[in-house]
Amino acid sequence: MSDSMPKRAVPGTAVPRSAVPRGLVPQGVSQGVVVLLCAFLLCAPPFYLDAFWLRTGLFSMAAAIGAVGLGLLAGTAGQLSLGHAFFLAVGAYGYTWLAGEPGPGLPPALAALSAVLLAGAAGGLFSPVAGRVRGIYLGVATLALVFLGHHVLLTADSVTGGFNGRSVPPLTLGGFSFSADGPALHVLGVPFGAEERLWFLGLALLAGTWWTARGLLRGRPGRALAALRDSETAASVMGVDVARYRSAAFVVSSMYAGLAGVLLALVFRRVVPDYFGLALSVDYLAMIVIGGLGSVAGAVAGGVFVTALPLLMTRYADQLPLVTAPGATDAGVGPTEAARYLYGAAIVLVLLHAPDGLHGLVGRLRARLRQASPAVTSPAVTSATSPTAPAVPTEEPTP
Repeated sequence: MSDSMPKRAVPGTAVPRSAVPRGLVPQGVSQGVVVLLCAFLLCAPPFYLDAFWLRTGLFSMAAAIGAVGLGLLAGTAGQLSLGHAFFLAVGAYGYTWLAGEPGPGLPPALAALSAVLLAGAAGGLFSPVAGRVRGIYLGVATLALVFLGHHVLLTADSVTGGFNGRSVPPLTLGGFSFSADGPALHVLGVPFGAEERLWFLGLALLAGTWWTARGLLRGRPGRALAALRDSETAASVMGVDVARYRSAAFVVSSMYAGLAGVLLALVFRRVVPDYFGLALSVDYLAMIVIGGLGSVAGAVAGGVFVTALPLLMTRYADQLPLVTAPGATDAGVGPTEAARYLYGAAIVLVLLHAPDGLHGLVGRLRARLRQASPAVTSPAVTSATSPTAPAVPTEEPTP
């Protein structure tokens, strides 16, 4: 048979992807369409929603960024940390001090970048401990960071403002201000205030976090961290420097937390010490457990769930049973406490019935839908594997 003649596939064998015409493989096209659709939907809220919903979304974006960092540390590297709130405080107060007065008065964009690096440096100072201690012992060690940081925030009045905190300078980038104090801005007839402008900044930061975190997980560092989580002995046998990778994971997680702290400060417009307490660290642990350990998408979903739930319950407290509005004298449970009860119950349900969290539930649902839907095959594959197609004789081995 001439080499120029087309070859037919043997029935029962897999057809290589290159043998299927490019136009009959819609997977890449469908993914691109999904990405464009999601981008369009995420860019639409500033044109239709009021300030409450935009602020809820911004708080959720900041929480998602911090949860991705903690997910890399706890879910991928298997390192328990209760000090995530400390590194958020470093990012928030670092930006406020570096860009404000009194302080160096750096350009806000440079101050934001420096605050993220400062959080990474704080994680680097603690990384020798993170490189040698693991499990509950590391959790207790990082817990000390929260109490130490809270004490410093209350006593260092010249830097942090003490108990009353400090006002956050607005972020400006290339002459564009992400606040309502700058020149008036109208887009498609919609006035863009601080929330509308910060919305697109938050989307950009969250997209960058998603892209970099997935790159880390899919590359060699992610495989090394996963090996550390599964078996430290096996990882060291394969040539993984255990202490170095543990320390690096802690530093990267701290930088993500610092970035989340900067975004939180810009949304709050005022930072106070009481926000960066132990309860915030526990909230972040709840985010990654509910969303799914070791998953970027799960960390984002858990961050949105845990952050948005108390805000929504506060807004609709007068319409919910057994929930009282803030400041009310009626007997009942406040919205924040009720939200903690609910996502505490969600953690128990996840641990009992879905240890891989929301990400695992969605993955199993997609698998079931894929099995239930009829398989779509291309004509080339159908003709090659059809039972009516003549089989290509195979050569019998000569004795």
